[in-house]
Amino acid sequence: MGVKKRVIIMGAAGRDFHNFNVYFRDNDYYQVVAFTAAQIPGISGRIYPPELAGRNYPEGIPVYPEDMLEELIKEKDVDFVVLAYSDLTHEDVMHKASRVIAAGASFILLGPKHTMLKSPIPVIAVTAVRTGAGKSTVTRRIASILKKYDVRFNVVRHPMPYSKVLKYPVQRFSSFEDLDRYECTIEEREEYEPHIEMGNVVYAGVDYGKVLEEASKNVDVIIWDGGNNDFPFFKPTLMITVADALRPYQEISTYPGEANVRMADVVLINKVNSAKPEDVKIIEENVRKLNSRATIIKASSRLHVSDPDLIKDKRVLVIEDGPTVTHGGMSYSIGYVAAVKYGAREIVDPRRFAVGSLMEVYEQYTHIGPVLPAMGYNPQQIKDLNETIQRIDYDVIVSGTPIDLSRILKLSKPYVKVRYELEEISKPDLEDVLRTAGVLRG
Repeated sequence: MGVKKRVIIMGAAGRDFHNFNVYFRDNDYYQVVAFTAAQIPGISGRIYPPELAGRNYPEGIPVYPEDMLEELIKEKDVDFVVLAYSDLTHEDVMHKASRVIAAGASFILLGPKHTMLKSPIPVIAVTAVRTGAGKSTVTRRIASILKKYDVRFNVVRHPMPYSKVLKYPVQRFSSFEDLDRYECTIEEREEYEPHIEMGNVVYAGVDYGKVLEEASKNVDVIIWDGGNNDFPFFKPTLMITVADALRPYQEISTYPGEANVRMADVVLINKVNSAKPEDVKIIEENVRKLNSRATIIKASSRLHVSDPDLIKDKRVLVIEDGPTVTHGGMSYSIGYVAAVKYGAREIVDPRRFAVGSLMEVYEQYTHIGPVLPAMGYNPQQIKDLNETIQRIDYDVIVSGTPIDLSRILKLSKPYVKVRYELEEISKPDLEDVLRTAGVLRG
């Protein structure tokens, strides 16, 4: 064999590690010299460990900030740069490609053939056009349907290796104690807690070959619960892509959101109850142009508020799901909607009270409105979040994150939990498409 081609993988601590594991780890044609990290704070400066990296990488693989990309391409004489993260506009992707090409390397996107693992049992995959479209509500709705028909399943969640997860090739979540045992971040808790409340078992980790092996034991079906707008790591039997009726044109302008629409068996247009009819029509027309064979389902996201009376006439601090209002691009989310709907006297603007990493979040994501992102990718950020809350004068918190904030934050005042739940309003619905796919019994 000749000289190995030298590779950098651009990532955000998820898709990048998966692509390495399934395509590059034991591939003697390539030498991965670095990962670069973006989107999530605190990822760079780590080492992808030798015990996960395999025989060709006895010292592991370093992770650098994406800002160093051009410098790394030249210093390490890189041949190829692989983009391996999601939730980007098409324009952003080509800006990154232009940086790579201008520095002298070639730019690569790996697709399903080289990255999807084949499952021994059926896989229902839930993906999206963009972060914040409502994947989690769809996943929970599917789980409830499977339970109704006594179909045994496990949920596999897209990786979120922000904390100590590199220590765990496979994680299994079935209790709240597991969240502490695996030292989960706020974003991880946001995805796992609702499933634990439902009695669902969730698998995750950093090595999805091993995750698939464990998650497919003693069940009939796997539900792939996607992250951001990434496409699945497992080859789906049924692929459902969620579009956001409040954000038309995302289905034709995001990576890999457009690819998810093109691959989908079902496109579920969510939040139609809150959207303009003309925007729903735009999305439906775009979906038909991209994928005429897909079944289209329209659905509402209904607000569920734990105690609406606590909001009325109060000075409210709104805390929102972090990814939705950062790289998801939304200025506010369901917490703000609930505060307005249920008559808050004032929505207190937290931006001028932010400290440390929270201040940096507002500086980076200038579109964020008068809400506080539930950022907690590491202990310091959780500390900064807690300190920011303590500096604000308010009567009640309205929380748009699905976790129990009192488990990780020191809250001295009451808080209201807000959650969306999915309700299909067109036929066929999710139960119909699951039956057609042969997943349901009876």
